[in-house]
Amino acid sequence: MESSPFAGNSEPPHDWRTMIPRHFFIAVSVLLAAVLSMGLYAWHMRGRAAATPVVSSDTRPVEPPVAGPTERVTLFVAYDDISVLRAQSAQIPMPSVRQQRAEELLRALLALYLAKSSPHQLPHGSDIRSVYLVDPGLAVIDVNAALADGHRSGVLSEELTVASLIQTLSANLPGILKVKILVDGKQRETLAGHADLSTFFDVGAINQLTSQLQSTQSLVTQ
Repeated sequence: MESSPFAGNSEPPHDWRTMIPRHFFIAVSVLLAAVLSMGLYAWHMRGRAAATPVVSSDTRPVEPPVAGPTERVTLFVAYDDISVLRAQSAQIPMPSVRQQRAEELLRALLALYLAKSSPHQLPHGSDIRSVYLVDPGLAVIDVNAALADGHRSGVLSEELTVASLIQTLSANLPGILKVKILVDGKQRETLAGHADLSTFFDVGAINQLTSQLQSTQSLVTQ
């Protein structure tokens, strides 16, 4: 009987499990455990995120209500249809601090312009950020970007807004001789393309402009 060419190889075939090093099994086991742990952690965090209420990121402080007795003030209101400023009495709470009084005056004026029946519409969200009384004769009015960015572009419309702010401020706070207007705390070349904001406004010149507008309207209506 002829012998098989492999008959001399009497060793049994090796088991594949005995050929893989032991440290390889340990490494694979640790890796699988880590993956499982990460999956459980991610599932847990998703559950916590779904249960956590969303908190608004708006951290701006809420302005407290104005404290102070109600006083009668004079607001110089712009009327687009007749291109004039008209004095209008109003009763508003007025604080004792001079700077806060200036801010409340101008906010009362803007409240008229933001109403649906406003004679001089200003964009939604327009506001007075602050009024700085730098020295006895200088006031700086800081309006927000919403007022300037959304303001109608036009010589008369822009001049009426500027004159209305300055005239209202100077009429109720005696001693103001010059006014500077900022937008979001920064200097701006124009209000909406026409009214020059790069310089200081002379209160006397604004008073004359207001008188001229009123005189012109009187001649038209005669």
